[in-house]
Amino acid sequence: MMWRMASDPVFSGESQRDDDGADGVVTLEREGDAVVLRVTGELDLATAPKVQQKTDAALRERPPVLVIDLTAVTFLASAGMAVLVAAHRQAAPGTAVRVVAASRVTLRPLQLTKLTAELAVFPTTEQALAG
Repeated sequence: MMWRMASDPVFSGESQRDDDGADGVVTLEREGDAVVLRVTGELDLATAPKVQQKTDAALRERPPVLVIDLTAVTFLASAGMAVLVAAHRQAAPGTAVRVVAASRVTLRPLQLTKLTAELAVFPTTEQALAG
C-alpha cells in the first residue's frame, strides 16, 4: 500500500527539517515505505511538542514502519519519553513504531523506566528498518 501526503515534502522523496532555533531539530525522511523521524539535540519539555507534531503527522498517513531515531539526542527527559509512548499507543494496526536508542543518554532512561518492555528499541536505524 502506498501512502503520500502531497503537501509534505517528506512524502515526495525529500527530507523535511524543522529547526525553529530551539535546542532540538526534528527531521522526517522516507526510507522506502517507512518514515524515519530523526531527533537531534535535547528531547525535553521545550522540544517534545515539535516531535509529537511530526510523529502525529507521520502516523496519520499509516506507514508500515515509523522509526524514531534518537541517535543524535543529547538529553532525554520524561516529556520526550511520553512522546515515544504516545506514538506507540496511537499507531494504527499495521504500523510498527520502532525507536533507535543505543547511547547511555537515550537507552538508560528507557531501561530505568522499563519502557524497553513496551517499546520496540533497536541499536541502529538499519536494524529498526529491518525489524
